[in-house]
Amino acid sequence: MIKIVEANPNHIPIIQALATEIWPITFDKILSQDQISYMMEMMYSDKALTDQMTSHGHRFLLAQEDDCPVGYLSFEINYKSDRKTKIHKIYLLPKTQGRGLGKKLFNQVKQIALQHDNHTLSLNVNRDNTAVHFYKKIGFEIVGEQDIAIGDGFLMEDFIMEQPI
Repeated sequence: MIKIVEANPNHIPIIQALATEIWPITFDKILSQDQISYMMEMMYSDKALTDQMTSHGHRFLLAQEDDCPVGYLSFEINYKSDRKTKIHKIYLLPKTQGRGLGKKLFNQVKQIALQHDNHTLSLNVNRDNTAVHFYKKIGFEIVGEQDIAIGDGFLMEDFIMEQPI
């Protein structure tokens, strides 16, 4: 049975364990091992996740299958004071992909966004990530490109994608 629950700081170890399993597989052909390690520390350390949840307004949803965590999505309502909901992260264990969990996570976020009078979902995705095809399939469109220097000489080369809701 699939269940989606809102995470809190007590769930940080679960999010970290999922990221540790998912990230190397997702990005091994896109990013160097050094950049993966750098980004994992930057985005998934205890301090980083605590700050995201408590200071930056990021909310996390955990996807569970038979009470086992299999993925997560983080988002922010009214991103940059606009009526957009920004998806910051969405990752599922590879063995669970293609079974509708991603769509369920997005549907949950859509409901929350609409409750806050947000009518657009926005996300960034690496231009070489195969997830671009999934996002297009569920109604996102590429609206721009963005290169983001993240430190240590590393660059995130992303598409900006949006979906009206």
